[in-house]
Amino acid sequence: MTANSTLPLPLPLPYRREAGCPFNPDPEMRRLRAQEPIVRVSINGGDLVWMVTRFDDGRAILGDHRFSSELTPLGIVLPAPENRTLAEELRDQQPGTFIECDPPEHTRLRQMVAGEFTVAAMRRLRPRIEAIVDHYLDVMASAGPPVDLIDVFALPVPSTVICEMLGVPPDGGFDFAGLTRIMTDVMSSLETLIPARDALRAGMRELVARNREHPGDNLLGRIIREHGIGVTNEELVGIGNLLLVAGHETTANMLGIGTLALFRHPEQLAMLRDDPRIVERAVDELVRYVSIPNHGEIRTATDDVTINGTLIKKGEQVLVSIPSANRDESRFPDPDRLDFTRAPRTHLAYGHGIHHCVGAPLARLEMHLAFPALLRRFPSLRLAVPFEDVSYRRSNVTYGVHSLPVTW
Repeated sequence: MTANSTLPLPLPLPYRREAGCPFNPDPEMRRLRAQEPIVRVSINGGDLVWMVTRFDDGRAILGDHRFSSELTPLGIVLPAPENRTLAEELRDQQPGTFIECDPPEHTRLRQMVAGEFTVAAMRRLRPRIEAIVDHYLDVMASAGPPVDLIDVFALPVPSTVICEMLGVPPDGGFDFAGLTRIMTDVMSSLETLIPARDALRAGMRELVARNREHPGDNLLGRIIREHGIGVTNEELVGIGNLLLVAGHETTANMLGIGTLALFRHPEQLAMLRDDPRIVERAVDELVRYVSIPNHGEIRTATDDVTINGTLIKKGEQVLVSIPSANRDESRFPDPDRLDFTRAPRTHLAYGHGIHHCVGAPLARLEMHLAFPALLRRFPSLRLAVPFEDVSYRRSNVTYGVHSLPVTW
């Protein structure tokens, strides 16, 4: 029995992947793009939202200020109507979580961290990330084969990087990865979801308190020194956890399921391993092809808006299917093919508009370094189990694999 076999069925459509090829969106997305590109779907067993399946429509919505992030509760399973106290608690937004904010608050908070992810900042970080990658490759070599690539490499590399950036103690007992898995699972129960959320906030509050008293040489410490009382402790908690969660969750899942996709495309794997000139293009294509975000932040219309002939009324919610938009035939020729020679084209895996992922430069750098280093260190790397036995994070906001047993 796989980890997904006990999930309530069916999964909401935005979370489904093709049965025969787990990198592809559900085949229904192809039909919707052609016939009903904007359609009403249920994501939590009750409430309906508009789902957008085409690239141009998705980009238009993500870049339109009339669609609010601030007014929209998280797209998760909500309690029954009679449990209003729990519902209200679940909707409680953490100050500082700027992806849930609209301007001007979004602008104020995002500007506090944007300087940490510039080209110059990435240039300074590069040697340290290279050292972290090399360290975990050594750990992997000592531990195996076989090993679980997620446990020994895909998760530790980005986790170590973001923890060092934020000043999170490496052995502080803060299980942010486990808490994140619960919080990003749309099928998590309230009994597990709320304690996980509270534990994540509590852990970051301790870190913020230490930095408020003695600002360290880390991202939180720099914000405190620069902004002082202009940023509250609770805002720092939101900023810190947003970066901590996004900073390890997305890259870890891309390194895991991205490697699995490479196993299924050995000619592309060889190109990425052997030709340094194509690394940036190859990683960007791999990110498009896999599209681990099942959808962008769910937005709420603040006015009546017509998108591609469909009226979205004020107060209605809308999500953009990132996997579908990134397989749009009108945008990407032969979109279901992984092709590292493909001419670069903008995709939506990092979002678009003011909420375009602030940490995208870091994620790209980590993958640019980690994928080639892994493949060169272990040139015979391969799955240690049948492909059919791999278990997927099908109900998580960020798609990936639970584990990836590999050998060499």
